[in-house]
Amino acid sequence: MNSEHSRSQSSTRRMLNKVPEVTLVFWVIKVLATTVGETAADFLNVDLGLGLTLTSIVMAVFLIAALLVQFTLRRYVPAVYWLAVVLISIVGTLITDNLTDSLGVPLWVTTAVFAVILAVTFTTWFLSEETLSIHSIFTTRRETFYWLAVLFTFALGTAAGDLVAESLDLGYLVALLVFIGAIALVAVAYFIFHLNAVLAFWIAYILTRPLGASTGDLLSQPVADGGLGLGTTGTSALFLAVILVLVTVLSARSRNIDAPLVQTL
Repeated sequence: MNSEHSRSQSSTRRMLNKVPEVTLVFWVIKVLATTVGETAADFLNVDLGLGLTLTSIVMAVFLIAALLVQFTLRRYVPAVYWLAVVLISIVGTLITDNLTDSLGVPLWVTTAVFAVILAVTFTTWFLSEETLSIHSIFTTRRETFYWLAVLFTFALGTAAGDLVAESLDLGYLVALLVFIGAIALVAVAYFIFHLNAVLAFWIAYILTRPLGASTGDLLSQPVADGGLGLGTTGTSALFLAVILVLVTVLSARSRNIDAPLVQTL
């Protein structure tokens, strides 16, 4: 027990927490990233004509490269972290698209399967580390569990969003309102009824994926299909630009915070 505690303390000294604080900006960028995941996947697959298979391979390579850089860092770096989130959002979308479009797996099946996989990931993570808190991502093992959970939340959210909007034929706007309502209920449960903070975070994290996907589809899809017809190119470019601005601001703040710390070391 003591040796395990010592290893944990050693890891804490070697590596600062690798994920950002959960603030309003965090949730804004998260929703923007999930929207880009939906629209960018469609843009590369359909508009550029790369096809689902080639798009999946290319984006998987980019994601692996980004995660390799992320894992080599010893602290949270906004540009690298959020690049990985955007890429994992795209890849999560593509995983579900491959299962449903290429292999013909029904959306209710993919939703159920990814829910089980995510539950297994959380269970294994908790049994191994005794916590699911993102405020304790300071070891490689915990970071591995974290990114696996993030990937499966994106895949699950894509399937659930498409299930509500398309399979249940509710449309993108109604699906958007459904997930906004669900997130509002989580907020009420947390702020008023004191729902466990870690549980509330991960429920909200899962729900923001279909929220972002519904937003992306509503903005980009043709009017005849229930969207606003803005197209995947314009929607992706706009949301990526906003993400870039916000991450640039976060990077500047991070440098200002780190400067006094470096001087004292």
